[in-house]
Amino acid sequence: MTLTPPASEFDTNVGSDLHPSLYNDDLAPLAPEKRRWGAFEIFNVWTNDVQSLAGYTLAAGLFVTAGINGWWVFAAIILAGFFVNWLVNLTGKPSVKYGIPYAVMARSSMGVQGAQFPALIRGVVAMFWYGAQTYFASTAVAMALNAIFGDPDLVPFLGMDLIDWVSYIFVAALQVVLFVGGISWIEKFLNFAGPAVYAVMVFLLVAIWVQAGDRLLPAVGSLFANDDKVGWDAVLAFVGVIGTMIAYFSAVIINFGDFARFSKSEKSMKRGNFLGLPVSLTFFTFLSLFITAGSYIVLQGGEGDPLTNPAEIVGLVGNVFLTIVAAITFVVATVGINLVANFIPPAYDLSNLAPQRISFKAGGYLTAVFGFIIGALWVAVISQIGLPTFVDTLGAILAPLYGVLVADYYLIQRRRLKVADLFTMSPEGRYHYQKGWNVRAIVAVLVAAVFSVAAVWVPVLANLKGFAWVIGAAIGGILYLAVMWNLRPPVEDADTSAVPVVSAAENGA
Repeated sequence: MTLTPPASEFDTNVGSDLHPSLYNDDLAPLAPEKRRWGAFEIFNVWTNDVQSLAGYTLAAGLFVTAGINGWWVFAAIILAGFFVNWLVNLTGKPSVKYGIPYAVMARSSMGVQGAQFPALIRGVVAMFWYGAQTYFASTAVAMALNAIFGDPDLVPFLGMDLIDWVSYIFVAALQVVLFVGGISWIEKFLNFAGPAVYAVMVFLLVAIWVQAGDRLLPAVGSLFANDDKVGWDAVLAFVGVIGTMIAYFSAVIINFGDFARFSKSEKSMKRGNFLGLPVSLTFFTFLSLFITAGSYIVLQGGEGDPLTNPAEIVGLVGNVFLTIVAAITFVVATVGINLVANFIPPAYDLSNLAPQRISFKAGGYLTAVFGFIIGALWVAVISQIGLPTFVDTLGAILAPLYGVLVADYYLIQRRRLKVADLFTMSPEGRYHYQKGWNVRAIVAVLVAAVFSVAAVWVPVLANLKGFAWVIGAAIGGILYLAVMWNLRPPVEDADTSAVPVVSAAENGA
């Protein structure tokens, strides 16, 4: 994976009316010749996202808690992969075309100043995910330390003992060090983590299968032969699994443009999305299904609840060397995707709030601080609501932003943007609206978010919980179209590319 150099190394198509409050090098459009990502780089982003400890825990947990046959859960997860693939192709297209990140893309619908609103929401949600993933990565380190020191009995604080806290602080510090060290270290993490995690998981499955023998396949069939829900309830549960998996990816779905802008072409982006989502997700889910079932039979003796955290499963193997190797691998995978999916996007988003005062790096430090607090409270507070509910809630908050973005670009803007107007405060600018704010769009997002979040938390709407993301995205898009239709004539072809090419220095940025 090779990331593009800073935007300051080349001219930017932002026009002569560029405003300093809307621009810095990290937000500038990426020149086509500097976009070097192929299908592999996009594939690697999704593969690492899928392979994180939180991703495994969620997928395995759905097999146990959904209340329907495990094979139906498997099918639902795969369908979610295809649906997410379609969703990100939609949000990635404009960023491939114009080379702009989500924080800038949002200015088209929200206004050049109003885009601070979705950027802030996206940034806050990413911080929650960043903290959660940091905690999950720390469990792998704790597993290795416990194996080395013989699992000592220590007094817990906020649900974590001394080893847990040392592990958590270590992972939090490691991520900051990698961020400070530069993007090249993050790239190396991602390029190593994808294949390494699959290698460890396949090895773990083989080890469990050898011990289970002919008991494994019946275990898979019986352990997940769940028929708690039948009829219409089973259908709702099936669709609910799809919705929860979509919500899991929601943070990356909304800001996928942050990655797509590096793609060489739309074709390579789509190929990477397909290989990284439905294909990789199918293989990963297959492994998680068999490992969870096998570990329940072989390592747990069929007692208690099946373990859904792979770090805990490896810990039961009783091999210290394997435990350490697996811990390193899972930490690398989770840290890598955490930096890319939950660290870089909020750094962009926070920078967008005040480009001249908050740099990309400063936004990253703010993310690290808030994320650390959230992760520290994960066991004692946040996890009490359950991982699926946590995922659905964050997805419900972001969903309306997706609906508005897609409705604006494809139906209101007719797939044509005036790039120069995304960086100007001129009242004549296409995206100036009312003093830089599109109040109609913000109201549409807020109203839609009320309905989507209510679907997660209001008991009478319990059957809609798994649909929260779809509900929020649909209502957000429909409301936006209702208030904006015929208010914005399409952009002329000439306006999309014939923008004065100037450097940032010429504009005093």
